[in-house]
Amino acid sequence: MIEQSPILITGVPRSGASMIASVINMCGAFGGNMSKRGMFGNDKIREEIVDPYFKELGADLLGQYPLPSINDLSIPTAWRSRVEQIMYIEGFKTGPWMYKDARLSLMWPVWNYAFPNAKWIIVRRRTGDIINSCLHTGFMKAFSSPENQKAVRVNTKEEGWLWWVHQYEERFVEMITEGVNCKVIWPDRMVHGDYQQMYQTLEWLGLSWKSEVLSLIDPLLWHSRQKK
Repeated sequence: MIEQSPILITGVPRSGASMIASVINMCGAFGGNMSKRGMFGNDKIREEIVDPYFKELGADLLGQYPLPSINDLSIPTAWRSRVEQIMYIEGFKTGPWMYKDARLSLMWPVWNYAFPNAKWIIVRRRTGDIINSCLHTGFMKAFSSPENQKAVRVNTKEEGWLWWVHQYEERFVEMITEGVNCKVIWPDRMVHGDYQQMYQTLEWLGLSWKSEVLSLIDPLLWHSRQKK
C-alpha cells in the first residue's frame, strides 16, 4: 500500500484540468505513464480501471452523455490496490502522486472510499466559455444528437451543454458538502498573469513552484489571451 494519499484532479471537461495537472506533475507529483492522448491522465488507470467501470454503468466513456448516476454507483473493493499496483509498476517510489480525469467527479464516491485522505483539485471555468469550447471541439458531439437533446429536455446544442455543465457542478457541490478535502482553482486567472492561486495550491499539496513551468504553460495561455 502506498503510504501517501493521491492528488486527484477533476473538473468539467474543457476547463483546463490538463494544464493544471501538467503544472502539478512538473512540480513533483508522480503520474506514471501519461501520453499526449491522456492529457496528463495515467493511460493504464484510465484504460484498465476507469473505462471498464464506465462501460459497466452504461455511461459514456468521454463523460458526455449518458452520465452515471451517483445513486447507482457500486464500490469496487479492489480499486485502491489496482490503482496503486499500476503506479508501482510504472516506477513510483515515494512522495506525492497524482491522477487526473475529468470523470473523477462523476464517480467521486468510489475514489473517496478507496482514498479517503486524498487531496482533490476541482478545476473551474466560466460556463459560457466551456459551452463555446464544446461547440468548437470536434469530439464534443453528445448534444449534436436530437435524441440526446430530447432525453435531457432541451432544444439546442447550447442548451444541452448547459445542462451538462450543471450536472458536473452538482457533483462538485456534493463533494464539498460531504467534506471531501478539496481546493477549487480557476486557470483563467493565470491568463491575466495572476499565479497566486496556483502558488497556494502547490503549497497545500506540499509541492514547490518551478520557474520552468512558465515555459510549459505560457504558450497555452497565449492562445487564451488572444481571445480576450
